[in-house]
Amino acid sequence: MNRTKTAIIETFWQLLEEGPYNKITVKDIVDRCQINRNTFYYHFHDIPELLEYTIKKDADLIIQTYSQFGSPFDCLAPLAEHCLKKKKALLHIYRSAQREAFVMQLERICLYVITQYIETVTAGLTLPPEDKKLLIRFYKCTLVGIFLDWLENGMGYDLLKGFERITDLLGGSGQQAFLKSAASTSNKH
Repeated sequence: MNRTKTAIIETFWQLLEEGPYNKITVKDIVDRCQINRNTFYYHFHDIPELLEYTIKKDADLIIQTYSQFGSPFDCLAPLAEHCLKKKKALLHIYRSAQREAFVMQLERICLYVITQYIETVTAGLTLPPEDKKLLIRFYKCTLVGIFLDWLENGMGYDLLKGFERITDLLGGSGQQAFLKSAASTSNKH
């Protein structure tokens, strides 16, 4: 990625840390970057496109960086830590009309990490494909729901501590579901 595009993206996130998404203008970005409007429009059609691009780029980075997961907690920790680094900016996006772009990428990340986790822990088990899809959907929706609740509460509680505790309380329930699914397959033969 070229330096100008990188500068636009970094400036956008700085502005998001400082104020609401709907108050950011192309003029704010180009003034701070010391570029002209045409340069901005060469890289991005508008601010919503810039937002969508940067969120997708961050989601891709998280997926590429954290591709192996040993526990449900391992799935959540990198995502939560990334969000905390951009807390004000993400809350501004979450509370804006562009919330859907963020939620869509959150769902994509959660689907990926849960799929990777379930593929890892069920290696060697024969689960019916419909059970595996159902379990992946269930855990993805749970993870997305946890994140949305955390955002809805202004990221005001310790997500990682709470998730670690709920994982401890429910420990083994996922493994039981995987084994039960695998047993139903072997009983059919």
